[in-house]
Amino acid sequence: QVQLVESGGGLVQAGGSLRLSCAASGGTSSTYAMGWFRQAPGKEREFVARIRWSGGSTYYANFVKGRFTISRDNAKNTVYLQMNSLNTEDTAVYYCAASTRSGFYYYNAPMMYDYWGQGTQVTVSS
Repeated sequence: QVQLVESGGGLVQAGGSLRLSCAASGGTSSTYAMGWFRQAPGKEREFVARIRWSGGSTYYANFVKGRFTISRDNAKNTVYLQMNSLNTEDTAVYYCAASTRSGFYYYNAPMMYDYWGQGTQVTVSS
């Protein structure tokens, strides 16, 4: 079992920045990838970014457009999402997820992940 706890959400003005953290515990040695997803009211959960636990390669959704950066600290079992140039469309609950499944390349769909955090609210005001 992998437990994930997100933090760092909050209220920020458009153009501002936030850094989300996801602390993982439990069976992290079997983790292949960590991802960030988000879900706005009335919308489906959508992929934001992912990072491979080994090697650290990253992949982003197109809408990120260089504004967000995913990173990890293996020693702390923590994944980060640095979000810059935020706009109102970024308002959502952001979820951290862990995948213990091998064989995927993009890891960009919820069904590829086994464990989820409780989510952290990000609200961007205009």
